[in-house]
Amino acid sequence: MKTTLNFGLIFLLCITMAFAQEQQPANPLGLKKIPATELKTLDGKTFNTAAIANEGKPVIISFWATWCKPCINELTTIADVYQDWQEETGVKLIAISIDDSKTSANVSPLVNGKNWDYEVYLDINSDFKRAMNVNLIPHTFVINGNNEIVWQHTSFSQGSELELINIVRKIAKGETLDAH
Repeated sequence: MKTTLNFGLIFLLCITMAFAQEQQPANPLGLKKIPATELKTLDGKTFNTAAIANEGKPVIISFWATWCKPCINELTTIADVYQDWQEETGVKLIAISIDDSKTSANVSPLVNGKNWDYEVYLDINSDFKRAMNVNLIPHTFVINGNNEIVWQHTSFSQGSELELINIVRKIAKGETLDAH
């Protein structure tokens, strides 16, 4: 009887805490700023994520790795239409490799071989990945002109890039996104 009562109280407490957390957005619009973290450029220089900006235009941040086939498929698919996206919306794509010290040497040859025209940074210690709460890759974020995260998505399948460009178009026009 005592075990059942304890279980019931714990269950009730968990439900109450979950509901209470749901009711408290990070800020009034539920948006989050990009955390400041140190990354490396492909040529070994330090880059702080606080400097991510695009003159008030949208930014796509894509977390990926050289060993992640869906990640490479996503970035390759976008590369085919990236120039058109830039001309239409002014969007900038930043690819954040989460390859560790064992596989990070593969990043530059892969990026050059695929001819990706993105800013590419290395998050070798996964500091930015943790700060952005990335658990699965590919994980894609859209940032508005105020450097606020307004949309995110994990995984990739053919056609996902169409949803992504539609989100970017709305952000570029200053429209707000429907909550989902």
